[in-house]
Amino acid sequence: MVLNKTELTDKINHSLSELRPHLNADGGDMELVDITDEGVVQVRLLGACSDCSMSMMTIKAGLEEAVKKVAPEIVAVEAVE
Repeated sequence: MVLNKTELTDKINHSLSELRPHLNADGGDMELVDITDEGVVQVRLLGACSDCSMSMMTIKAGLEEAVKKVAPEIVAVEAVE
């Protein structure tokens, strides 16, 4: 799969910026770490998100859904250390 990473990075950061106020309200945040050649977005959980029991739901139901809407070539979003 050939991905235009510059364009994807912009789209994904935009998705993150839309979620960020909700994350910040609970003392957390996320940052984009990488987009793999296989189409997996890797994010780092920050602040309260790093040890929140709901963070995986936020990634799957929130960020992954938002990212796939603007970048359907993305196959998954995962958290990394």
